[in-house]
Amino acid sequence: MEQKFFAVAKPRLTNIQIFNLSAGFFGIQFGFALQNGNASRILQTFGADVEHLSLFWLAAPLTGMIVQPIIGYYSDRTWNRLGRRRPYFLVGAILTAIALILMPNSPALASFMPPIIIGAGMLMIMDASINVAMEPFRALVGDKLPDSQRSFGFSMQTFLIGAGAISGSWLPYIFSEYLGVSKVASAGQVPHNVIYSFYAGAAILLLTILWTVLTTKEYPPEEMALYHGAEPETEEQKGILTIFSDFSNMPLTMKQLGLVQFFSWFALFSMWVFTTPAIAQHIYKVLPGDTSSVKFADAANWVSFLFGIYNGVSAIYALILPSIARVTSKKVAHAFSLMAGGAGLLSFYFISNPHYLIYSMIGIGLAWGSILSMPYAILSGAIPARKMGVYMGIFNFFITMPQIVNGLFGGLIVKEFYHGEAIYAIVLAGIFMILGAISVLYIQNAREK
Repeated sequence: MEQKFFAVAKPRLTNIQIFNLSAGFFGIQFGFALQNGNASRILQTFGADVEHLSLFWLAAPLTGMIVQPIIGYYSDRTWNRLGRRRPYFLVGAILTAIALILMPNSPALASFMPPIIIGAGMLMIMDASINVAMEPFRALVGDKLPDSQRSFGFSMQTFLIGAGAISGSWLPYIFSEYLGVSKVASAGQVPHNVIYSFYAGAAILLLTILWTVLTTKEYPPEEMALYHGAEPETEEQKGILTIFSDFSNMPLTMKQLGLVQFFSWFALFSMWVFTTPAIAQHIYKVLPGDTSSVKFADAANWVSFLFGIYNGVSAIYALILPSIARVTSKKVAHAFSLMAGGAGLLSFYFISNPHYLIYSMIGIGLAWGSILSMPYAILSGAIPARKMGVYMGIFNFFITMPQIVNGLFGGLIVKEFYHGEAIYAIVLAGIFMILGAISVLYIQNAREK
């Protein structure tokens, strides 16, 4: 006779405990914001052309597509003195910190190979390491929180993501404008305000990850089995190839979310890659190839500041988003947010005063806050608890694939169809964000509340 197992309700955590288990996300996003706001600038400084930037940025989605499902698979099956998820984001944090220190110093390693190659390599290492650290944090919320607290848990992560990203985005601007650190450098060199910001990011990343490691206790396998109503390790062990069978058997909700993610992340990738050259060309009237002038430095620093604005908006919005979802639905809340982001991106084209871009960033912040929480809140209730890690990793395919498509063709489109005018890549991003908003409304079988 088949034996049945009944789940025990997970204990609710306090707000402080939920904060502690996600605190490391602050540091991860501090480093991620430094990368997003400055990687294109650094690569252009090392000699990359605008139309080639998206190819360098392929490092992020390619490494994420490979790393996240594997880390998810193994973290589902790991248990040691550090726990289940914590070993992975601790190792990822150490590697990311090393890459943050080395990337802006690529010219110092130029005796080995050209700085552009070293910089691109550091970008790839940084992306791989961030993915190692990031994926287990998503799964940790699913592990620790009961269904009734998961929306709040993912929103807390989004709040910390926003807070970390504000700090990381604004730091180069603060160093140059308020602390007097040089914002320009000789051709082929990274300015000191950027270098010092990357150093600070490495330190903050390590400290916040250690905070989560030291303050959060994970449930051992026996306890997890009680909460999920199954014996531990009852599934036949088929090895890592089970990732492929899990992919083919993904829930319907996950498949439907894939289209939404495609539109959303295609738009985000365009924004991260092309905002600096778009604003420099379209608003600051910087000539193509000019990366060492004061005007280019001003444009790049302002982009970094603007990225802090949208991350700040997302942090605040994340706290009220669960209430909006309860009053309407998760689908409606996400659709509204993406529509606001699309409008913000489209407005770039019509703005001539760079200070007005702050208003554009408000809409983008609403979209970003929802993108980081609502899809996961919808998904977490539709996937098996014992496969939380691997399915969160597989879900990353729907984040990385649109970025890979954009990376392969985005630069070519800018060069051949937009004649090097990156502003049109931002316009296309706005259109895609709106398409994402429309596609959200067609998701079926999702838990609405």
